[in-house]
Amino acid sequence: MMVDWTLYVITDRRVAGERSILDVVRAAIAGGASVIQLREKEATTREMIELGQALHEITRAAGIPLIVNDRVDVALAIDAEGVHVGQDDMPAAIARRLIGPDRILGVSARTVEEAVQAERDGADYLGVGDIYGTPTKPDAGEPIGVAGVAAITRAVSIPVVGIGGITPANAAAVIEAGAVGVAVISAVVGAADPEAAARQLRTIVEEVKKGRKS
Repeated sequence: MMVDWTLYVITDRRVAGERSILDVVRAAIAGGASVIQLREKEATTREMIELGQALHEITRAAGIPLIVNDRVDVALAIDAEGVHVGQDDMPAAIARRLIGPDRILGVSARTVEEAVQAERDGADYLGVGDIYGTPTKPDAGEPIGVAGVAAITRAVSIPVVGIGGITPANAAAVIEAGAVGVAVISAVVGAADPEAAARQLRTIVEEVKKGRKS
C-alpha cells in the first residue's frame, strides 16, 4: 500500500474533550489528514476494538490507512492497515512476524541507533521525536530537535514522520530536516476547528515538499 505520510493524525479522546473522536477524525480527514492512528492509552480492549471498527469505517471510506498504536491484537482484530510500536512496546521484529509482511509497521525512534535497528527489524516507517516537547507524552524524554530528525533521515531509507509538539509555526522545519510528514495530536485533535487546523498543516508540509523537489 502506497501511503501518503504528509499529515498523520493521532487520536486522543482526552484531548478531544467533549467532542466525539469520530467527528474530530472526520473533520481532520476533510482537512487533509492522510493517515489516522488509533491511540487510546486508557481504553479497555473492548473499547479499543469498538472504537477501532468505527474509525476504520471512516478511514476506509476515505481511502487512507488506520494504524493502531501498540496493540497488535487490536490491529488484527479490526483488520487495520498497520500497527505502531514504541521502544517499550512489543519488539518490532516480533510485531512484524505477527502482522505478516503486508501490513504497515511503524516504530518510534529518537536516536540513530534505534532508527537503524527498526529498519532492520522490518519497519515501514519511523515516528521520530519527541522533536519540540509534547504535552500528551510527559515521559518522552528530552526533545531531540530538528537536528535529531535530520540525523535519523540520513541514516535510514524508510520514511520518517516527525512527532512531538508540532504546530503550524514549526512544522516546516521538520520537513526541511528530511521528514516526509508530521504526526500530531493536540494541533488537530485539540483544535477548535480540526478541519481548518488539518488543512493549514497539510498546506505547510506540501509547500516545503514542493520546494524540496524543485
